[in-house]
Amino acid sequence: MNWTNNITRILNIEYPIIQAPMFGVTTPEMVAATSNINCLGSLALADLSAEKCVEAIRLTKQLTKNPFAVNIFVHDIPEITDKLRADYANAKTFIEHLAEQNNLHIHIPTIDQLKINSYHEQVDVIISENCKILSFTFGNLDKHSIDKLKSNGTILIGTCTSVSEAIVLEKSGIDIICVQGLEAGGHRGSFTSEVIPKIGGLSLLAQVSETVNVPIIYAGGIYNSKTLLASKALGAGGFQIGSLLLGSAESALKDFEKERLRKVNEADIVLTKSFSGRLARGIRNAFISDMEETEFILPYPYQNKLTGELRKVAKINKNVDFVNIWVGQSINDYSGQSITEIISKLIKQTETNNR
Repeated sequence: MNWTNNITRILNIEYPIIQAPMFGVTTPEMVAATSNINCLGSLALADLSAEKCVEAIRLTKQLTKNPFAVNIFVHDIPEITDKLRADYANAKTFIEHLAEQNNLHIHIPTIDQLKINSYHEQVDVIISENCKILSFTFGNLDKHSIDKLKSNGTILIGTCTSVSEAIVLEKSGIDIICVQGLEAGGHRGSFTSEVIPKIGGLSLLAQVSETVNVPIIYAGGIYNSKTLLASKALGAGGFQIGSLLLGSAESALKDFEKERLRKVNEADIVLTKSFSGRLARGIRNAFISDMEETEFILPYPYQNKLTGELRKVAKINKNVDFVNIWVGQSINDYSGQSITEIISKLIKQTETNNR
């Protein structure tokens, strides 16, 4: 099989396989291991502060000399209104009480104590650290940021969950579009409508590939050679894998989270706003069930900040009912092997099945 295409040429990699930027799961070791076998590692920076971004980027650079992407959230930040302030206080009280009932001792900051980071300071870090590949989700970069990054020679990869979003990205001059299928684990990357598109990934991929003229990466449900080749046939030139790597040796998930992951069945996997305020696909647990019965789910990023301390303390206490474990619909064995072994196996299987 000839893997060379527009994606490999643009990104300067041998195999157009992209490790998904899974914040909370991705580690510099995961990114480096992917890049070191000539695929594209993705360092998840989410909405970290500029200082934390520099730290993560420099650590990753110590582990690989090959290209890797950095990934950021480019969401809008809702204004703090009187209603939001009241809703936050009510949700804070509810979650603190719920934690106390489950022997989790937490202290949630007030809404005025929150530090909400804008992606603009991250753009400056990405340029100063000479990162040449930037992927992003939850929105589109503003024109000024696009111009700054392009002047730096940075390749831009935007995320879409609908044809209309793909068109917006292409018209903005984004170099590569990542089509995120509904099957994908973690957060939906939607941004043009409050109603999250519910179109299946392969249907969306086929439509986007017929609409835009830039190279396409597909994300959502790829876990073996058959799913990879199916997305290739429908127009994808790059193949983003996430859930396949959750159980890997380099994953940041704790052992108790990986144990829960390996027991998952299809009935356990849901789309929920409970942890972050944005729809994300993961494993249902007690917190999700309790939260969805309330009216206290705030918009992103306030809900995400609100639940951060709860998730941190639950992780320390190995309490699987109060941590978010994001996972896609394509259940696999969530191998504990190294990233190198998992991705190399996928490459070999694909080459064998494509003869």
